[in-house]
Amino acid sequence: MQEQASLHPAAIETDAVIVGAGPVGLFQVFELGLLEIKAHIIDSLAYPGGQCIELYPDKPIYDIPAVPMCTGKELTDNLLKQIAPFGATFHLGQEVTVVQKQDDGRFLVETSKGTRFLTRTVFIAGGVGSFQPRTLKVEGVEKYEGTQVHYRVKSPDQFAGKNLLIIGGGDSALDWALNFCAAHADGNPHKAESVILVHRRDGFRAAPASVAKMKELCDAMEMQFIVGQATGIDEADGRLTGVKITGNDGITRVVPCDQVLAFFGLSPKLGPIADWGLVLERKQVVVDTEKFETSVPGIFAVGDVNTYPGKKKLILSGFHEAALAAFGAAPYVFPDKRVHLQYTTTSPKLHKVLGVESPVFD
Repeated sequence: MQEQASLHPAAIETDAVIVGAGPVGLFQVFELGLLEIKAHIIDSLAYPGGQCIELYPDKPIYDIPAVPMCTGKELTDNLLKQIAPFGATFHLGQEVTVVQKQDDGRFLVETSKGTRFLTRTVFIAGGVGSFQPRTLKVEGVEKYEGTQVHYRVKSPDQFAGKNLLIIGGGDSALDWALNFCAAHADGNPHKAESVILVHRRDGFRAAPASVAKMKELCDAMEMQFIVGQATGIDEADGRLTGVKITGNDGITRVVPCDQVLAFFGLSPKLGPIADWGLVLERKQVVVDTEKFETSVPGIFAVGDVNTYPGKKKLILSGFHEAALAAFGAAPYVFPDKRVHLQYTTTSPKLHKVLGVESPVFD
């Protein structure tokens, strides 16, 4: 293997490479850090946080233990603060393209940007893969994507005072429609001038309370709901000025708007992980429940990307998996060392690792 390593002089040598910087990937850094396992973390997004940041940065999460409520952004920020003592290096905006087992048992990992690693262990924490939004299938709309047509809300402020057309029938569409309708008196600094919701049928895949609130706002003429589908656009002077909506009656009407938000869901793609030689089941990585190790020794999978009997796709389940995976990885990193379970409450060694003072108990 030394010969192979010399072929890649730029390879970064490390104990662990984590693929995915969502909440579970971030917590994996923490659990590895407690065992003094150094990690590099890779994500295809340009920022850490995964689904929490990509899908619901401002929506409340209620099932994180001991945290009654936090947003996706707050959870991400707190996890980043928690792992700060371990100095993990982030490699963002790049996708892992190659994972190859080397003769000495390590893995050669390469990314789409040419970054190379030689690592003793690999942790797949990529959720259900890379997310691609399902786009609006209307001729000519592509040139307005990112300026007037959007598939996620990055900055609510950019929609303040605008005439919005929101397309979709799920939670995202309803939540944002209600959000942009909320009055300034409700503490909403980004109230839209008008909100029109369009869905192909008079039935929704959203929370019943949200649907009821939407209908209440429509009755109060504070927003509008149209049954139909987008079939075209209107343009003037290089700008999108309206969307053609064809109703169930077959009549097409132009709905004027400044901005379009289309929420058709996200299409998860497992991507190159599917070619790594791992045992898969319904596009998920099969793991054991002792170490959350895959069919390839030294490669672990935690979070939504894995599957096992009784699997539940919850962030807290991923946190548990990350803890056991870290202990499962320790023998690969420290083959001659016996790793003991220690508690962050009482262990002076862990206090030193975390950079905190050991408490004095009376």
